[in-house]
This record gives sequence, C-alpha cells and structure tokens, in this order.
Amino acid sequence: MSKNKFIIIAAPSGSGKSSIVNMLLNDNNLKLNFSTSATTRPKRVNEVDGKNYYFFSKEKFKEKIKNNEFVEWEEVYKDTFYGTLINELENTTKNIVFDIDVIGGLNIKKLFPNKSLTIFIKPPSIEELEVRLRARMSDNESSIIERVKKAKLEMQSINKFDHVVENNILDDCYREVSNIVYNFVNDK
Repeated sequence: MSKNKFIIIAAPSGSGKSSIVNMLLNDNNLKLNFSTSATTRPKRVNEVDGKNYYFFSKEKFKEKIKNNEFVEWEEVYKDTFYGTLINELENTTKNIVFDIDVIGGLNIKKLFPNKSLTIFIKPPSIEELEVRLRARMSDNESSIIERVKKAKLEMQSINKFDHVVENNILDDCYREVSNIVYNFVNDK
C-alpha cells in the first residue's frame, strides 16, 4: 500500500463533492491523484469509463468482491454497488483524493486513520439538495427520492468527519476545502 496521504471528500449525492474534487485535482500546488471508484450504476452521458468511474456489471463487481480486489465497497442503493479498488491506492507517488460516499469515506479512514483526512461537504439544506439533484437532470423521480432519503441518513454521520464545510457558494466552499487540504498535505 502506498505511503501517500488520503484526502477523502464525502457528501450526499448532489452536494457538490465532485465539483470540489475536480477543482482540487486542477490545483497545481496540490498535485493530487484521483482514486477512481468502481460502480454498477449506469454511466451518465458525459462520463468516461476508467476516468469518472470503472463501470462494472453486478456480476463483475461481485466477482471482484469475492477476489478481495476492493479496499472497501458498499451497496449504496439497492442493487447499486460502489467501491475502491486496491490497485487505485498502489503505484502512485502522489497524495490521493477520493470522491466517495459517506460510509465508504469513513471506512477508508478506519483502515488508514493516520494518513487520512475526511471532509464532509454539507448542502445548505435537504430542500436545496433536492433542487440540485433535479437541476442536473441525470436521475429519474424515484432515484431522486431515494437519494434525498439517503442524504438525510448520511447527514447523521457528519460528526464523524475531521472537517465539515457547507457548500452554499461553490467558490467559497472550495477556498475553505483547499486550505484544509493544503495544510494536511504539507504537514509532515
């Protein structure tokens, strides 16, 4: 396993964690690698297999579970699995940033407590979160309802994170997150 530091950005779906992670990855002062998660959910229009996610069938994902190829994995929604492949954490000289669900993020922190920083990106409210999910127009109605329900549960884990940053205005949220990350990666 690498000796690099892990920056875990977790949040309910629609909170803006992917936007924050992309901004961190584009910050040349941080020089971070992205841990591409695996999932069984369908690929969205602009997503690239192997870049945004590794998209697997349920059968393939379960085969990888059986072969112990995951550091952590979870059935986030019914029949929809997400996980972090072991090989994503190996063979890199850079610190690694994770765009991950709340339970997965906490599981990585449990496994690597001394090298992990957890940041929870909090939506201004559940109502605003639902507005954002609808605005991105990538989920059907039942999926939105399921994601909002899950978000309410995930908000109960907020106190288990090292830092909580509210994403009301993206640039302000990013500024706060990047300061936290910069201090963490430069702390010897």
